[in-house]
Amino acid sequence: MALTQISSNKCFGGLQKVFEHDSVELNCKMKFAAYLPPKAETEKCPALYWLSGLTSTEQNFISKSGYHQAASERGLAVIAPDTSPRGCNIKGEDESWDFGTGAGFYVDTTEDPWKTNYRMYSYVMEELPQLINASFLVDPQRMSICGHSMGDHGVLICPCTLSLGQKSL
Repeated sequence: MALTQISSNKCFGGLQKVFEHDSVELNCKMKFAAYLPPKAETEKCPALYWLSGLTSTEQNFISKSGYHQAASERGLAVIAPDTSPRGCNIKGEDESWDFGTGAGFYVDTTEDPWKTNYRMYSYVMEELPQLINASFLVDPQRMSICGHSMGDHGVLICPCTLSLGQKSL
Protein backbone atom coordinates (compact mmCIF):
# COMPACT_ATOMS: atom_id res chain seq x y z
CA MET A 1 0.00 0.00 0.00
CA ALA A 2 1.49 3.32 -1.06
CA LEU A 3 1.99 6.13 1.43
CA THR A 4 2.01 9.77 0.41
CA GLN A 5 3.93 12.00 2.79
CA ILE A 6 1.99 15.19 3.55
CA SER A 7 4.49 16.79 5.94
CA SER A 8 7.73 16.14 7.80
CA ASN A 9 9.13 18.26 10.63
CA LYS A 10 12.26 17.71 12.71
CA CYS A 11 11.35 17.52 16.39
CA PHE A 12 13.64 16.56 19.32
CA GLY A 13 15.97 14.76 16.93
CA GLY A 14 13.19 12.70 15.40
CA LEU A 15 10.65 13.36 12.67
CA GLN A 16 6.98 14.24 13.03
CA LYS A 17 5.37 13.14 9.79
CA VAL A 18 1.87 13.01 8.39
CA PHE A 19 0.92 10.52 5.69
CA GLU A 20 -2.10 9.78 3.52
CA HIS A 21 -3.02 6.45 1.96
CA ASP A 22 -5.92 4.69 0.29
CA SER A 23 -7.62 2.62 2.98
CA VAL A 24 -9.04 -0.73 1.96
CA GLU A 25 -11.14 -1.02 5.14
CA LEU A 26 -12.63 2.46 4.89
CA ASN A 27 -12.81 2.82 1.11
CA CYS A 28 -11.38 6.33 1.22
CA LYS A 29 -8.15 8.23 1.72
CA MET A 30 -6.99 8.31 5.33
CA LYS A 31 -4.37 10.37 7.14
CA PHE A 32 -2.28 9.43 10.12
CA ALA A 33 0.57 11.08 12.00
CA ALA A 34 3.76 9.21 12.85
CA TYR A 35 6.47 10.45 15.19
CA LEU A 36 9.67 8.56 14.45
CA PRO A 37 12.34 9.02 17.12
CA PRO A 38 16.04 9.19 16.12
CA LYS A 39 16.42 5.52 17.07
CA ALA A 40 13.94 4.55 14.30
CA GLU A 41 16.56 5.35 11.66
CA THR A 42 18.63 2.29 12.64
CA GLU A 43 16.59 -0.09 14.79
CA LYS A 44 13.05 -1.17 15.59
CA CYS A 45 11.21 0.91 18.17
CA PRO A 46 8.17 0.21 20.31
CA ALA A 47 5.04 1.95 18.99
CA LEU A 48 2.26 3.73 20.83
CA TYR A 49 -1.03 4.16 18.97
CA TRP A 50 -2.94 7.24 20.13
CA LEU A 51 -6.71 7.41 19.52
CA SER A 52 -8.11 10.93 19.71
CA GLY A 53 -11.60 12.05 20.68
CA LEU A 54 -14.68 13.41 18.96
CA THR A 55 -14.22 15.93 16.14
CA SER A 56 -10.43 15.48 16.15
CA THR A 57 -8.09 14.63 13.31
CA GLU A 58 -4.57 13.19 13.23
CA GLN A 59 -3.41 16.73 14.09
CA ASN A 60 -5.01 16.90 17.55
CA PHE A 61 -2.51 14.89 19.58
CA ILE A 62 0.59 15.93 17.67
CA SER A 63 -0.12 19.65 18.03
CA LYS A 64 -1.56 19.83 21.56
CA SER A 65 0.09 17.20 23.75
CA GLY A 66 3.81 18.00 23.84
CA TYR A 67 4.80 14.32 23.85
CA HIS A 68 7.68 14.58 21.37
CA GLN A 69 10.57 15.07 23.81
CA ALA A 70 9.55 12.12 26.00
CA ALA A 71 9.01 9.89 22.96
CA SER A 72 12.39 10.88 21.55
CA GLU A 73 14.21 10.20 24.83
CA ARG A 74 12.57 6.77 25.13
CA GLY A 75 12.89 5.76 21.47
CA LEU A 76 9.11 5.50 21.13
CA ALA A 77 7.30 5.78 17.81
CA VAL A 78 3.85 7.37 18.15
CA ILE A 79 1.08 6.75 15.63
CA ALA A 80 -2.04 8.94 15.63
CA PRO A 81 -4.73 8.09 13.06
CA ASP A 82 -7.62 10.32 12.06
CA THR A 83 -10.80 9.60 14.04
CA SER A 84 -13.07 8.69 11.12
CA PRO A 85 -13.32 8.42 7.36
CA ARG A 86 -13.75 11.78 5.65
CA GLY A 87 -15.30 12.86 2.39
CA CYS A 88 -17.30 9.68 1.78
CA ASN A 89 -20.38 11.66 0.70
CA ILE A 90 -22.77 9.64 2.85
CA LYS A 91 -26.02 11.49 3.42
CA GLY A 92 -26.00 12.84 6.98
CA GLU A 93 -22.32 12.26 7.76
CA ASP A 94 -21.67 15.98 8.33
CA GLU A 95 -24.93 16.89 10.06
CA SER A 96 -23.89 16.24 13.67
CA TRP A 97 -20.67 16.67 15.60
CA ASP A 98 -21.15 13.36 17.45
CA PHE A 99 -22.03 11.06 14.57
CA GLY A 100 -20.32 10.68 11.21
CA THR A 101 -17.29 12.75 10.20
CA GLY A 102 -14.91 13.08 13.15
CA ALA A 103 -16.91 10.55 15.17
CA GLY A 104 -16.01 7.03 14.04
CA PHE A 105 -16.03 5.69 17.64
CA TYR A 106 -13.47 3.03 16.59
CA VAL A 107 -16.21 0.54 15.75
CA ASP A 108 -17.24 -1.28 12.57
CA THR A 109 -20.75 -0.22 11.63
CA THR A 110 -23.18 -2.88 10.44
CA GLU A 111 -25.95 -0.85 8.80
CA ASP A 112 -26.24 0.74 5.37
CA PRO A 113 -25.10 3.22 4.22
CA TRP A 114 -22.38 3.45 6.91
CA LYS A 115 -20.97 -0.08 6.81
CA THR A 116 -18.98 0.49 3.61
CA ASN A 117 -16.81 3.25 5.08
CA TYR A 118 -17.17 3.37 8.86
CA ARG A 119 -14.96 0.41 9.82
CA MET A 120 -12.61 2.12 12.27
CA TYR A 121 -12.18 -0.96 14.47
CA SER A 122 -10.82 -3.00 11.57
CA TYR A 123 -8.74 -0.04 10.41
CA VAL A 124 -7.11 0.53 13.82
CA MET A 125 -6.73 -3.15 14.71
CA GLU A 126 -5.66 -4.59 11.36
CA GLU A 127 -4.99 -2.33 8.41
CA LEU A 128 -3.08 0.50 10.11
CA PRO A 129 -0.73 -1.71 12.20
CA GLN A 130 0.07 -3.81 9.11
CA LEU A 131 0.84 -0.63 7.17
CA ILE A 132 2.98 0.80 9.99
CA ASN A 133 4.89 -2.46 10.49
CA ALA A 134 5.62 -2.70 6.76
CA SER A 135 6.64 0.95 6.37
CA PHE A 136 8.67 1.85 9.47
CA LEU A 137 11.18 0.36 11.88
CA VAL A 138 8.70 -0.49 14.63
CA ASP A 139 8.64 -3.64 16.70
CA PRO A 140 5.29 -5.43 16.23
CA GLN A 141 5.86 -7.24 19.54
CA ARG A 142 6.01 -3.95 21.46
CA MET A 143 2.85 -2.02 20.60
CA SER A 144 0.50 -0.21 22.97
CA ILE A 145 -2.67 1.79 22.59
CA CYS A 146 -3.91 4.89 24.46
CA GLY A 147 -6.61 7.43 23.90
CA HIS A 148 -8.69 10.32 25.16
CA SER A 149 -12.46 10.78 25.26
CA MET A 150 -13.89 8.85 22.29
CA GLY A 151 -10.36 7.44 21.93
CA ASP A 152 -10.71 5.94 25.44
CA HIS A 153 -13.74 4.08 24.12
CA GLY A 154 -11.58 2.79 21.28
CA VAL A 155 -8.92 1.63 23.74
CA LEU A 156 -11.48 -0.23 25.82
CA ILE A 157 -12.88 -2.15 22.85
CA CYS A 158 -9.55 -2.77 21.07
CA PRO A 159 -7.45 -5.52 22.63
CA CYS A 160 -3.98 -4.34 23.59
CA THR A 161 -2.41 -6.89 21.25
CA LEU A 162 -3.61 -4.99 18.15
CA SER A 163 -3.22 -7.27 15.15
CA LEU A 164 -0.64 -9.69 16.52
CA GLY A 165 -3.07 -12.59 16.23
CA GLN A 166 -3.08 -13.10 20.00
CA LYS A 167 -6.07 -13.17 22.29
CA SER A 168 -6.50 -10.25 24.63
CA LEU A 169 -6.33 -10.82 28.36
